[in-house]
Amino acid sequence: MTLIAFLRGINVGGNHKVPMADLRSKMTDWGYENVKTILNSGNVVFDCRQTKLPTIEATLEAQLSEAFGFPIPVILRTKDEIADLVRDNPFEKIEMHSDLRLYVSFLKTQPNVSISLPFISDDSSFQILAIRNCDIVSVLDVSKGKTVNGMNDLEKLFGKNITTRNWNTIIKVLQ
Repeated sequence: MTLIAFLRGINVGGNHKVPMADLRSKMTDWGYENVKTILNSGNVVFDCRQTKLPTIEATLEAQLSEAFGFPIPVILRTKDEIADLVRDNPFEKIEMHSDLRLYVSFLKTQPNVSISLPFISDDSSFQILAIRNCDIVSVLDVSKGKTVNGMNDLEKLFGKNITTRNWNTIIKVLQ
């Protein structure tokens, strides 16, 4: 099965550095196959013979923590799940301009929170457009606010078992 691992909180602002070459090497040593990293922000595509995602997540988190010396939360999706997301293009009706940023946030588990959609932040810069199973589709207008505020809203609503990627990164991961 081809999986995509989204690692949370690595290589951000010079903290929790994980060289991608080391990550690929370690994962190959641990028995994962066809390991590829995309960008430097913790996106890994790999093949795995095991099929229970929660077990693979927990195993990979333990392996990464031991190898790199700090906890690295992992959220997994199958390649098919990401392909479905891209095919459905949740942003197709958005009128793009240079100040808009399109994001997908991944949760480990189904959200316990119920919110009215679209959710719009107090400063109107951040909107949650949809919640698809454990994926949150959102838009940020940087002319009105900062990414940090939008990410803070997400954590307040859904907790810290979340990681966010730009839509362009999602497309690159699938390719």
